[in-house]
Amino acid sequence: MMKGLASTLTRRIVEAISASSSLPFRATFPDGSELVAGEGKPIVTAAFKTASAAWRTVIFGHVGFLEAYFDGDIDIEGDLRDLMTVGFDAGFDESSGLLVGIRNRWHGLRFNNRTGAMPKENARYHYGLGADFYAKMLDDPYLMYTCAYYEHPQQTVLEAQIAKMEHVARKVRLRPGDRVIDMGCGFGGFMFYAAEQHGVHVTGVNTTTEQADWVKAKIAARGLEGQLAMHEADVRQGFGQYDKVVSIGVMEHAGRHQLREVVRAHAQALKPGGLGLIHFIGHVGDRATDFFIRKYIFPGGWIPSLSKALDAMEAEGLEIHDVENLRRHYALTLDAWTEKFEANWEAIRAMDPSRFDERFLRIWRTYLIGCAEMFRAKLSQTNLFQIVFSKGNVDTDNYPMTRRHLYEQPLPAQASTQQVDG
Repeated sequence: MMKGLASTLTRRIVEAISASSSLPFRATFPDGSELVAGEGKPIVTAAFKTASAAWRTVIFGHVGFLEAYFDGDIDIEGDLRDLMTVGFDAGFDESSGLLVGIRNRWHGLRFNNRTGAMPKENARYHYGLGADFYAKMLDDPYLMYTCAYYEHPQQTVLEAQIAKMEHVARKVRLRPGDRVIDMGCGFGGFMFYAAEQHGVHVTGVNTTTEQADWVKAKIAARGLEGQLAMHEADVRQGFGQYDKVVSIGVMEHAGRHQLREVVRAHAQALKPGGLGLIHFIGHVGDRATDFFIRKYIFPGGWIPSLSKALDAMEAEGLEIHDVENLRRHYALTLDAWTEKFEANWEAIRAMDPSRFDERFLRIWRTYLIGCAEMFRAKLSQTNLFQIVFSKGNVDTDNYPMTRRHLYEQPLPAQASTQQVDG
């Protein structure tokens, strides 16, 4: 009886979803029944194998569905991307329900980044997987783990990442001899690019031990100790003032209650009259960050709204010069990461079969494909913003009057693999 009731209730949910999507899909339920939605042959099937999977979906919505999928109680036959498209068409990223909302709030209390060791623990949970893992997913050699900049969709992800780094360099007007701080520098891709292509001195800050150690080793291998420096620390600790501040993918990790603190750290790191850029995932409006992402991918993470970020920046004495939305570029970036991740999955599994198991595969495929479709979805309220700012009001002698400088000259020659790999 419970199996039949669970199947009936889940079927109603699937029927409601089908009304919002034009893609034909199929669902099978624990009692043996099935539902075929849309016109034409189904392109993807969601198979509810147990009553537990059905109940989790009824109680927790798309989060319950995903958790049952991770546990192997739901199988997906066909392309996961198509099923994600169906879900986003139904707006399932925008409404999680009361119980998921409670779980999300409890998660926020447990993994808050306010004080102590939690910011480092949260960062290491994700980024501590190490360079060997990320090299099998990201571009080679920079390992840029942020949105790329595509001049056209046919570019490789390496070409687009180089274009992104050059786009950032031009926005902050990098000049030989500039002292730059790279907040949350990841694997140091922008540090190496800026030093070798623009002749600047860059200090990187990163709280993730594995990434910081990797960057330090690469700096030594390249003999760049006089030009690059690496600090394993929270960006809020303070490291003096610089001509330029670059922050690529840090604001998402500040947390709801630390946004102003992190923005203040950026402002304090910049000399009066200096230029900076913050590149971050941002919401349209103040809304909750999806529980799946916070629990399984980025504990402690929180996506701020553009308006709250701008308010915090203005409150810290920063003048806003330019805001650019690269949402569409992130969908293409994630497509490239997904393709490489899946092509290298067996090599990833072989690195540590107990860690990189079927459950890990299902979670990460959901993360990569789901985020790509989120940035691609017509109803999405999640974007990727680049904000150019100065410390105080900039004058016409310090910054061009138009955006022509971003595009008028050819890019520097693309760095070879040897430049970073040593």
